[in-house]
Amino acid sequence: MPILSLVTFLPLLGAVIIMITGGDEATKAKNARSIALWTSLIVFFLSLQLWFGFDAESPEFQFVERVEWIPSFNIAYHMGIDGISLFFVLLSTFLTPICVLASWESVQYRVKEYMIAFLVLETMMVGTFCALDFVLFYMFFEGVLIPMFLIIGVWGGPRRVYSAFKFFLYTLLGSVLMLLAILAIFWQTGSTDIPTALQFAFEPGLQRWLWLAFFASFAVKMPMWPVHTWLPDAHVEAPTAGSVILAGVLLKMGGYGFVRFSLPMFPLASEYFADFVFTLSVIAVIYTSLVALAQTDMKKLIAYSSVAHMGFVTLGIFVANQEGLQGAMFQMLSHGVVSGALFLIVGVVYDRLHTRDIDRYGGLADNMPKYAVVFMVMMLAAVGLPGTSGFIGEFLVLVGAFQVSTWFTALAATGLILGAAYMLYLYRRVVFGTITRDDVRVMPDLSWREIVVFAPIVFLVLWMGIYPSSFLKPMQPALANLVERVEAAQRAALADAPSTLASR
Repeated sequence: MPILSLVTFLPLLGAVIIMITGGDEATKAKNARSIALWTSLIVFFLSLQLWFGFDAESPEFQFVERVEWIPSFNIAYHMGIDGISLFFVLLSTFLTPICVLASWESVQYRVKEYMIAFLVLETMMVGTFCALDFVLFYMFFEGVLIPMFLIIGVWGGPRRVYSAFKFFLYTLLGSVLMLLAILAIFWQTGSTDIPTALQFAFEPGLQRWLWLAFFASFAVKMPMWPVHTWLPDAHVEAPTAGSVILAGVLLKMGGYGFVRFSLPMFPLASEYFADFVFTLSVIAVIYTSLVALAQTDMKKLIAYSSVAHMGFVTLGIFVANQEGLQGAMFQMLSHGVVSGALFLIVGVVYDRLHTRDIDRYGGLADNMPKYAVVFMVMMLAAVGLPGTSGFIGEFLVLVGAFQVSTWFTALAATGLILGAAYMLYLYRRVVFGTITRDDVRVMPDLSWREIVVFAPIVFLVLWMGIYPSSFLKPMQPALANLVERVEAAQRAALADAPSTLASR
């Protein structure tokens, strides 16, 4: 059974069914919500079969599907996953039904089109992580921009058009350079097949140019400092579910790109530019944490915290050892779940009071105790408390980074203190204290629908923190193979260096 194709394209079938569903506006909205929810749930449970059937001992691509697409150019419909991409697929399919449920009552305008956009977005996200052909990957990678552009631009806040265009232009411009690099890879290898390119030995000088081209795309997507400025605007203006999927999955495409392409294909360039990446990562961790401390808007604070957390990810990736890479992968998964939950937490109070101003709240523990408990779990996970998912990734990244640079590790570790400062600041101002406003006093606690949304997230955050090996074990063979390939290329370059100097 072509399970990857089913998981990838089944959401499109749901979108088509929503399109052809008739009736008056109320009926179409009701049907659109139900169809989107059931479609996304079916896709999620189908994607779990990938995990159940995955060989955790193998570093090779699994569930491979290959059909000739454009034979004259060696372009194929080639799909497959390994330990690097498995959990990104599951993260995409896990968050989509949660986003549909979170939008059940908050989105009342053009509901049919909204649900279609989310189902199309799910197809593009899953396809990005499954594609094993550069042309296919690029189509999915760029295809993500269209539904997200519409979600921000149509259903966003007052400055939604500005934020949507800023998001679109930043990410598109970076990707143009990646397209040029893909063309160069095609001329070098004679194929757009990703596994073929992963085995190809690119000349060191060419590696640096190709690395920079891919870096331009992935750095914007993550986003890294200083090309992060589109993210706070996009988050603030996007609807709640849009922020969830943006922080939960779309930011991870940059990190996935670094692990999938930059390190294995350009190992010498990755080593050459490592200090450059470490510097940007440390600046991101410290600077954006300080900026987060100064925020009065809850969404902006969480958006800047995302940039800081992604700084840990890039640091872990480019130390290029087993601990750093496992930490970066785990941190991306944890951040995808925790940051998504934090945006949902903001959405809960925004739907009741229609403001994200931190000073407008206070004392919510009195009349919203369930909300306070969920908020506490996610806040502690974001801080990296042991026993939660946030601790594992940060710990492994710091262990891996310490083997490479003590100074960069020490500077990055300050982000843990700053992270605790801004998250505890947010939690204290919103949850504790005395209620002084009448509208806050009458705010109802979590509804049954909101409890259904948060329950699996809380469970997953605790599961990842208490039993991380269930997630780390499937990643380990693919990451070990990647580290071995990088180290072998670097050893070969060192061995060639004396003979090259002697010949000169």
